[in-house]
Amino acid sequence: MKRLFLLSAISFLWIATFAQADKTTQRQANFNVASKQLGIKGYDPVAYFTEGKAKEGKASFTVSYQGINYYFESAANRDLFKANPAKYEPQYGGWCAYAMGNDGSKVEVDPETFKIVNGKLYLFYNKFFNNTKKSWDKDEARLMKNADANWAKTFK
Repeated sequence: MKRLFLLSAISFLWIATFAQADKTTQRQANFNVASKQLGIKGYDPVAYFTEGKAKEGKASFTVSYQGINYYFESAANRDLFKANPAKYEPQYGGWCAYAMGNDGSKVEVDPETFKIVNGKLYLFYNKFFNNTKKSWDKDEARLMKNADANWAKTFK
């Protein structure tokens, strides 16, 4: 009986390990990351909330969360993130919220063009006279609903 229990426990741990590895691989494949699996192009995800502006992080304050690396401008911001990563990660894997809501596409962002809505961080494309945050603001409720649905399809 002990042997059966031990084999069951080992099997469960083995399956759980591979499930977590699969989740990490899926996140890395679908998140907007630069080299070294770097999220938000090296910007500090906590600074958006604590300072109300985009601030570049430092490699000396790095956290890896489920396969995505984030830089922080300070140890304090790093520690806030560690305590609750889901609170600070950008929505839609860091892709442009407007594009995700408009047609589900994954479009690069300007980390300095952002909005916090209901405690969540949304990033936007802003180049070549096309600031998608302005379009998002005109139809936020519909676009957010569509973006949520489109992003959920990514992880089915």
